[in-house]
Parts: sequence; structure tokens; C-alpha cells
Amino acid sequence: MQFVNLTRKVEIGANCYCLTAAGRNIVLDCGMHPKADGEEALPNLNLLGEDSVDAIFLSHAHHDHLGSLPVLMRRQSRAPVLMTEATKRLSDVMLHNSVNVMCKKREEDEIGVYPLFTHREVEQGTKRWQICPLGHPCSIQGERLRAGEKEDVTLEFFDAGHIMGSTGVLIRAEGRTVFYSGDVNFQDQSISMAARFPEERLDVMIVETTRGDHAATPGFTREAEEARFAQALRASLERGAATLIPLFALGKTQEVLAMLYRFRRKGWLPTVPVYIGGLSTKLTEIYDKLATVVPRHQPELQLLHAVAPFVLAGRAAGDTPIGKGKIYGLSSGMMTEKTLSNSFARRILSNPGQALFFVGYADPDSPAGKIKACEPGGLVQPDPAFPPQRLQCQVEEFNFSAHASRESIRGYINRVSPRKIILVHGDAPAVAWFKETLTGDLPESEVVCPEPGVRFEI
Repeated sequence: MQFVNLTRKVEIGANCYCLTAAGRNIVLDCGMHPKADGEEALPNLNLLGEDSVDAIFLSHAHHDHLGSLPVLMRRQSRAPVLMTEATKRLSDVMLHNSVNVMCKKREEDEIGVYPLFTHREVEQGTKRWQICPLGHPCSIQGERLRAGEKEDVTLEFFDAGHIMGSTGVLIRAEGRTVFYSGDVNFQDQSISMAARFPEERLDVMIVETTRGDHAATPGFTREAEEARFAQALRASLERGAATLIPLFALGKTQEVLAMLYRFRRKGWLPTVPVYIGGLSTKLTEIYDKLATVVPRHQPELQLLHAVAPFVLAGRAAGDTPIGKGKIYGLSSGMMTEKTLSNSFARRILSNPGQALFFVGYADPDSPAGKIKACEPGGLVQPDPAFPPQRLQCQVEEFNFSAHASRESIRGYINRVSPRKIILVHGDAPAVAWFKETLTGDLPESEVVCPEPGVRFEI
């Protein structure tokens, strides 16, 4: 067996890896880097020979795991793409949105290579997408196997608890087991249930390290954090503030809508207008349609009906008056330039009467990260096309991460005691913590930080 890390750096970026087992090449995810443009945003796909891949596994529909899929499929014309039904529906929306974003960047930023793929290419590509159910071994062609049926390589999906449809995959080949976690969360969220991963001993584990650079807060519980969030929301609304909550369109938006619904039911929050973006609405529709067929809490809850959010989209969003006592759950979560949350933030940052609530991770170099790091009254510039602003609105931070804590990942790895542990999807400090800690925990296991582009024997 061999493994090669196709990302360009040790970081959270364009996640993409290739596992060779029983003579078959399986690509694990194919993302696009959220902070790069053009071909620099792609994984190093040139390391894969033309039509050399036998199967592509997609763990979930976030851009950093999905965004380069059509480019890979173009070069690997015979490889099926294996995913859950929820990931298939969400990915279709996400990739079409990506084409729209690239076309806009081509016009506004004059990036000549955009779009890297077209709407037609996405539509044609879905014909090679194969749905695999949770908990049932499948062939690398995506065919469900009967009990006792043998294949050189089999794949079995396990719910990863990150967003709807997210999975890890157990690969059996050559008498060995290899488990790729994808993005995982071992804690229940508002909608997504905690990951249910295999508990058997593993030969190899390829695991994300996103939160390895910081310890969990002592005594932290999600229940207490939700109560704190509800209290802060109620206080800001009662004083007439417009409250901006920057959200990822996929995953975080739906989790927050479910929280708002529960807060209302408990009497913690009055029924006030809630606004979300157009992409968030499309993705929430899919959450509602699949509510009873995927593992989740409150399968009876139809978010768009129960919360009844208004939709802000297009140019009209910038002209919409900011209303007192309203909640604006707008994407993007990191407040990237030219997104709804960024443009809305520029209208409230210098107003002491308004509020900005963060509910998840933000890259320190992103506009959201810069605002988080700014002292009250300091200057911050969320978009270089506009002058810096004085930060005077209320800013609060809450922890509703969809990624597992480093402690919970460590606990899982110790339970399954892999002979070899491959650390991916993390910045250098996060990877370093896991390597040092796991080497101490499991002295008989080998812990590997795969150098990008270097193929090595598992």
C-alpha cells in the first residue's frame, strides 16, 4: 500500500489524497483552496497519471473537500465518484455556485483561467456519481456487496457527524484496514448527530487535525454554550440591535436555524425576523427534504417552515435597510471579501448600537479573523477596497465548531490503536501536537506527517 498527499502545503486547504491498495488508486476528496485563486487553488493533480485513478471518494460537500472534483474527473474519465445521497445533492448545488463565483471573479478580478469548470461539466459529471449507503460494504464501482461477497478492495461508509452526509470511509484491501476520517465531530450538534466510527482495531488511520493547535476549554459543554448564545442574542435584540452572525452556507446555517427554533420553543428568544442568503436557502431546502432519511436530531423539523427566514440575495441585499431587533445569518463564515456577511459588516462595525456574533472557526488572516483579533475601538479593514473602520459594535464569540476537539480525536485513536497514523487537514502547529501526543500514547504505532507530493509506503 502507498499514500501520497496531494495538497500543496501542510495546512487546511485543498484537501486531496491518493491511496494505492491492491493495485488500485483511490483518491480521497478533491478540494479547492479557499484562500488561493486560479490553478494555485487546486491540489497537485499532476502527480496522478491520466486515467490512472480507479475510484474517487468524497467525504462531504464543503468546498475544501469538493471544489476541484470536476477538474479531477476531467483527467480521470473512468473513475466513479462514491458519496452519500445527501452529499450528492449538496455537492450539485455547491459546484454550480462555485462556477458562478468563478465567473464573477473572472469579470471583476480579471482572472483569465476562470471558470476552471463549467455548469455543463458539473451536470455531466453527476452521471458518474455513485451513492453508497452507510454501514454496507461496497465495491470501488459503488456496487453494494452481499454478505460474504469478496472483492480485492471494499469501502464502507460511517457517519462522521460533521455536516449532513459527511462520512469517513473504511477501506479493506490486502488483508488490511485503512480508515479515512474526513472531517469529523464526536459531539452532538443541533441537527447532526455525533460520529459513529468503527471501533475495531485499525491498521492505518488517516485523520484530520483541524483543532490540534488548542485545547478544549475546561468544563465546556455545548448546552451551556447554547444558553450563553441565547442570552446574548436576547440582550442584543432587546436593546434594538441588528445582530450579524457570519455563517458558512452549508452546515453552520442549518445548525444555527435549528438553535433559533429551539430557543423560541423554550421561551429564551422572541420571534424576530431572521435573514439568510440565497445559497443558504437552497442548501436548507435539501436539509429539509432529507430530514427523515439521514441520521440527525429532530427529523420532523422543517427549518424553512419552522423558522421562516427571509432571503437576502444579489444586489438587493446591499440596499436592504438594516432593521432594529433582527438577526442576519449571512455567509460567508469567514466574511470573505465581496460576500454578504462582509458587505453587511461594513455597515455595522462602527455603530455601537449593532452586534456581531461569531459562532465558529475563522482563519486568522480572513476578514473575520482580523475582526476577532481587533481590540474594541481599534481600526480594522474587512475589505481592502474600502478604508479601515473603527470597531465599535458589540462583538461576541461562541464555540459551535463542527470539528472534533483534539481530545476526542485522541481518545478515538487510542481506542482503535492504529499501527500507522497519518496526520492530514491541519496547520503545522496542530499536526505537531498530534504527532507528539500520539507518539507518546502509542509508542508501538508509527505517526506520520506526510510531506506534500511525496509518495511513501504504508
